[in-house]
Amino acid sequence: MIRLVIADVDGTLVTQEKILTKEAVAAAQELRDGGITLALTSGRPPRGMQMLIEPLKLDGQIAGFNGGVYVNPDMSVVETHLLPPDVAKEAMKLILDKGLDAWLYTPDEWLIRDKDAPHVAREAWTVKFEARVTPTFPEEALAKAAKIVGVSDDHARVAECEKAAQDTLGERASAARSQPYYLDVTHPNANKGDVVMTLSKLLDIPTQEIATIGDMPNDVLMFKKSGMSIAMGNASDEVKRQATSVTASNEENGFAEAMRKFVLKGKKS
Repeated sequence: MIRLVIADVDGTLVTQEKILTKEAVAAAQELRDGGITLALTSGRPPRGMQMLIEPLKLDGQIAGFNGGVYVNPDMSVVETHLLPPDVAKEAMKLILDKGLDAWLYTPDEWLIRDKDAPHVAREAWTVKFEARVTPTFPEEALAKAAKIVGVSDDHARVAECEKAAQDTLGERASAARSQPYYLDVTHPNANKGDVVMTLSKLLDIPTQEIATIGDMPNDVLMFKKSGMSIAMGNASDEVKRQATSVTASNEENGFAEAMRKFVLKGKKS
């Protein structure tokens, strides 16, 4: 029996145009009616998911920055995991040396080097707040880094940088692609596998009674920790192979289908 659903946001809960559909909202209501808590996790900052709280009538926590900052639905902070300053500096240098653009998120700010760089305008539209432009990332910002992002439309380069970051930083950080063009570097405990374990403790729900749903390689970490895992139809074959079930794509109301076909069906039985 599932008592908690942890949903990824981009590529899962919302469409490619970042729209929360009526079907997704209806499925969230059906979860509530069935006594099932819905929580969200994403590489987005918590404030970048604030617009989802009211339409979903969210009752579970939000794990922003892949678990770097946990907040309640009222946006009060529950738990924070920031990168150690020396690791933040090393990750930033590695990303820039590999030829990627870099962004820096603190719990309160988003810092970029160029407002016209690829994906900046799209990200601002998605998270509903603007970045602060700075030619270099100041020490005080690196000292409270919640997430560093490597950005490039050269997807092979992003994948190569992911491996280099994993090899170089090791257990000192979590480095995983949240999109083909984004490499997220966060605190080692800020990963979606740890999100499952943290929410399990916070809500006193065993992991076997948790369902997770997502579309990207970093979602596989939470698949491995939960009793039920669902891959979106738009996920890669590699991600789909590591889930217990597969639903339709995010353009075909895959979230709503998954809740009704797998989660709520099990509840009713």
